[in-house]
Amino acid sequence: MEAALRYAVSMKAQAILTAPMTSNYFKLDLMATEAKRLRLPFIHDIPQLTNDGLAVYGPDFEDIFRRAGHYTARILKGEKPAEMAIKEPRSFKFILNLATARALGITIPQSVRLRADQVLE
Repeated sequence: MEAALRYAVSMKAQAILTAPMTSNYFKLDLMATEAKRLRLPFIHDIPQLTNDGLAVYGPDFEDIFRRAGHYTARILKGEKPAEMAIKEPRSFKFILNLATARALGITIPQSVRLRADQVLE
């Protein structure tokens, strides 16, 4: 991971944005720490992990997990999973970390702050 981020810096990357993949889940802390050390803004998509990254924008997993219980109940009542519609996330969360922004020398406009669901000081 460190080598990939150093390569990104050598290629003049201005920020790091993770792809929404579960394989990134266990690497987010490492990625955020290394990106901060390299002075790169880091944005990811898992709101429950608001680490040292600059921002988070992703689906509200708490809502998704609540809704999963309804699917489980339907399956236990005999409904076939293959015949059940797949539902997209209903809501997303946008979280800003102003401490990280300050550490990186980034000013977040008030208009962006107002759109955030949560602002970490």
